[in-house]
Amino acid sequence: MAEPLFKGVITALVTPFRDGVVDEAAFRRLVERQIAAGVHGLVPVGTTGETATLSHVEHRRVVELCVEIVAGRVPVIAGAGSNATAEGIELVRHAKTVGADAALVVTPYYNRPSQEGLYRHYMTLADAVELPLVVYNVPGRTGCDISNDTLERLSVHPNIVGVKDATGDLARASFQRLRCGPDWVMLTGDDPTALGYMAHGGHGCISVSSNVAPEACAAFMNAAMAGDFATARYWQDRLIGLHRVLFLDSSPSPTKFALAELGLCTPDVRLPLAPCADGVKPAVLAAMKEAGL
Repeated sequence: MAEPLFKGVITALVTPFRDGVVDEAAFRRLVERQIAAGVHGLVPVGTTGETATLSHVEHRRVVELCVEIVAGRVPVIAGAGSNATAEGIELVRHAKTVGADAALVVTPYYNRPSQEGLYRHYMTLADAVELPLVVYNVPGRTGCDISNDTLERLSVHPNIVGVKDATGDLARASFQRLRCGPDWVMLTGDDPTALGYMAHGGHGCISVSSNVAPEACAAFMNAAMAGDFATARYWQDRLIGLHRVLFLDSSPSPTKFALAELGLCTPDVRLPLAPCADGVKPAVLAAMKEAGL
């Protein structure tokens, strides 16, 4: 069996702000910290990167900056989703042009396409740009759930290489692995259930928690990839509290609060997100301590 195209812990990077604009110096610090900690890849401008409130200029700049800083040391999977197929093509094309290794393409949000519409959306993107595409399924945010039937149909396209599954449905992973074949890249987007997802045959996790605790998340995933689930459970027990608290308020507000406590960026988020609630902050600090920070 061939090595998966993408694997391990892949951090869904926050986009740091200062005085209302993207803080490029802080972003550079965050990226370098991730690579030094041993993460296996990076995702700029995904959900955690607040892509919904970035301008198109900012979105493109953050992708370019990430590729430039990384300089080939780990894969960069650029967020490039839209609920308009034509706009998605432009974002994927930009990701390819600036040197990203792949594009993470969320299921179209708000307009709630049928399974046939989803199939045509992804096939159109894959036909338009020769770049590996990872389907991002997060129905809790998009109101749209792509089925294993549709993923199986998509998996035959050489440019559609895998999925980021943020459903938390572990049985789905096993069925999907059987249906989409051994070359299909399976990444979870749900930190708390990543241990189980790996046991079901997953290849890695696009992680929020690794923004805050990259060394521990990398150690967890290295153990899981090696089949050493006793060690993976040790790291799971240290991290599970962090996984929980980072979603006690709207993400990525708690994550940015944690990073600010570490001196890495401001806690600023963009409206309609509000800063991390005061009532959540003590739980975040306690979970950070449990994780060894």
